Amino acid sequence: MIDIDTLKQMNEPQQIALTKHAKERLTERNITIDDVVNGIETGEIIKQYEDDKPLPSCLILGFSADNNYIHIVVSHDKEYIYLVTAYYPNSEQWEEDFKTRKGR
Repeated sequence: MIDIDTLKQMNEPQQIALTKHAKERLTERNITIDDVVNGIETGEIIKQYEDDKPLPSCLILGFSADNNYIHIVVSHDKEYIYLVTAYYPNSEQWEEDFKTRKGR
């Protein structure tokens, strides 16, 4: 299980590894690495994906650099936080608290 305190201790831009997919998604969604760092710093884990491969991952709800809700999916090892994806949650898919998917 991933611990938010561990992520916060590692939360430096140079310790966040971006896949090609993650870079593309950040660009198309106008999300910066500062948004990701701030989201982890202000965030809480709202879902664990313990069966993800090659490493377990989690969904974090936090705030972007300009104070908007942001969802960030990450995994980590001893050296890096691996960004899977990040997006601004929309109210059509998420409850008011942005922690619960609608229809669940």
